[in-house]
Amino acid sequence: MTPDTPGPVPSVPAALPGRPCSMAAALHVVGEKWALLVVRELFYGNHRFDRIARNTGAPRDRLTARLRALEEAGIVERRAYSERPPRYEYHLTEAGRDLAPLAHALRTWGDRWLLPESPVTFDHEPPGHEPHAFDAAWVCRTCGREARRGELHARVHSPGWTVEGPAEP
Repeated sequence: MTPDTPGPVPSVPAALPGRPCSMAAALHVVGEKWALLVVRELFYGNHRFDRIARNTGAPRDRLTARLRALEEAGIVERRAYSERPPRYEYHLTEAGRDLAPLAHALRTWGDRWLLPESPVTFDHEPPGHEPHAFDAAWVCRTCGREARRGELHARVHSPGWTVEGPAEP
């Protein structure tokens, strides 16, 4: 691991139960409702505790615990904005900003399957182009093509495991 290569965060146990899985490790850190709603609010530009509390509806004690856990995991950083009294804002780190596709996927899924109308939409405003509705796609960085259902196949790298589960002895 180099300084440019992110490594495991200290709040993820070395071994989680079940299949070795990056999804399980990620859910261990951000898989709780209040954690993801904090990330949503930070993406929206709400950095102060009171606004995050109001907009998430999280109980203050639970929100405090989630912010601490997200900070410990390297997803959120605190920045002082007042010395007297001491007050902090919360900002996403690079690891936190990398949660954008997850946040967008959850919002898109909720728009499609749970709500009759989207409460929030995003516009894409590329330099030199007209703003337009943001329509994300899953694109392969190697070939530049959009990945479609049936084109992805899992390769398991964890010793003793196959796609079906634990390998038979």
